[in-house]
Amino acid sequence: MDLAALLSAAVAGCLYVVSPGPAVLALVGIGAAKGRRPALQFLFGHLAGDTLWCTLAITALVGAKVFDPLLFELVALACGLYLGHLGIKGVRSRSAEGADDLIGDRPWMRGIAFGLTNPKSYPVALAMYTALFAGRTEALTFAAMPWLFAASLVGFLAGDAILAWVVGTGFMRRLYLSHAVTIVRVTGGLFCLFAITTLWEAVPKLLARLT
Repeated sequence: MDLAALLSAAVAGCLYVVSPGPAVLALVGIGAAKGRRPALQFLFGHLAGDTLWCTLAITALVGAKVFDPLLFELVALACGLYLGHLGIKGVRSRSAEGADDLIGDRPWMRGIAFGLTNPKSYPVALAMYTALFAGRTEALTFAAMPWLFAASLVGFLAGDAILAWVVGTGFMRRLYLSHAVTIVRVTGGLFCLFAITTLWEAVPKLLARLT
């Protein structure tokens, strides 16, 4: 199994987890109000959604690569445009969604609900994996899928560990909540970079097919 592909899967999983959004802001809010233990329970529940959406993303990419390279290029184009759209919105953001009263007796259930019901989770995961696997599509095979899933899980756990550390630091919690808009904008810039990388790989290949 290609080590670079495994690293790409792990990095995609980690970035997917730590990218600021409603769930991360909710996590910080729970940690600030109730402490690290409820925050970790929320993360544990959210892991179900992380695993589902990223598994579907890998499956879609592998299926597109195996059946027809054109499908992968079209997926890359669509995801690049979508991620660019999200990135531009983030860069232009003037507000950030807060924790929305997510503190309850069962934070792990709130985590599951957040992880499984976010409508943007799948396309964002697909876009991130597409961007990070640009130029390495030969590694996307059915035989490699278990290894890619395992590497993604390592990335999820690394991302969760990072978030748990952030939640456990009072200074970081205050900094995050005080500068949420700036963080959203920086994340938007990161998404734009992913979009450029994806389109840089996909567009020339699609144009070559038309000529």
